[in-house]
Amino acid sequence: MKLGLVGLGKMGANMVKRLRRDHHEVVVWDLDAGQVATVAGETGAHAAADLDDLCSRLQGPRIVWVMVPAGEPTRITLEKLGEILQEGDLVVDGGNSRYKDTLLRAGMLERKGIHLLDAGTSGGIWGLEEGYCLMVGGAKKAFQQVEPIFRTLAPPAGYARVGPVGAGHYTKMIHNGIEYAMMQGYAEGFELLKEGPFPLDLPGVARLWGHGSVIRSWLLDLVASALEKNPELAGVEAWVADSGEGRWTVEEAIERSVAAPAITQALFARFASRRHDAFSLRLVAALRDEFGGHGTR
Repeated sequence: MKLGLVGLGKMGANMVKRLRRDHHEVVVWDLDAGQVATVAGETGAHAAADLDDLCSRLQGPRIVWVMVPAGEPTRITLEKLGEILQEGDLVVDGGNSRYKDTLLRAGMLERKGIHLLDAGTSGGIWGLEEGYCLMVGGAKKAFQQVEPIFRTLAPPAGYARVGPVGAGHYTKMIHNGIEYAMMQGYAEGFELLKEGPFPLDLPGVARLWGHGSVIRSWLLDLVASALEKNPELAGVEAWVADSGEGRWTVEEAIERSVAAPAITQALFARFASRRHDAFSLRLVAALRDEFGGHGTR
């Protein structure tokens, strides 16, 4: 198939490579002209000068896959595509957009006869070799039109239409909330192993648990890999960012009165990681001294 791909970051560039391996014809564009030239040179994709040029190189019904950051970059890109594309064309938003934004953007495009598929995409930098798990929302007919592309990008059984427009990004949002809680659980458990009374081989334990254990997962494989490379995590700062989807998951839980304490606490732990000298903790130390004379350090 022939498609345009907008956004050549770590995931977008690797997607182009995977698509070209399976002989799809890809027209690429990014704000970084140097990255466009690099990806086109490495893969044989066609380099576009801008969005207008990219769309002009495609034949109708045109397919444009967007892999740019959520929020304003995605909004601006989809609005611009809405001005360029025509009735019957199709846009895939493969970024981590908030599903409520996706519903608004789908409505904007649908009024012009342009279809939107929201493809929640998981796989990170490993997607090139392992494939991407694709959670797709949108009309069945549009999904079927793009299915050969999904089949190339995903591992076997690694893609599905999960519902109407918005469902793909909603599913990915919850996926990332679960990911937060799993990562926090592994982190706390391995700290207990490290601080315990036995000289345990932590990478070995992680590898052991990867075979037959009820807590085995790819994340656990990555725990083993990280600890084998750097057993003491030397040079790794205890500062953890959040991409936004964890926050959205917690907000959704509040809005729908669903108890999600593990995901919520995992998000709060990330906030705490960025406050090494938090006022709140200094106040607790001061209060202990006030009522108990425990002193402060």
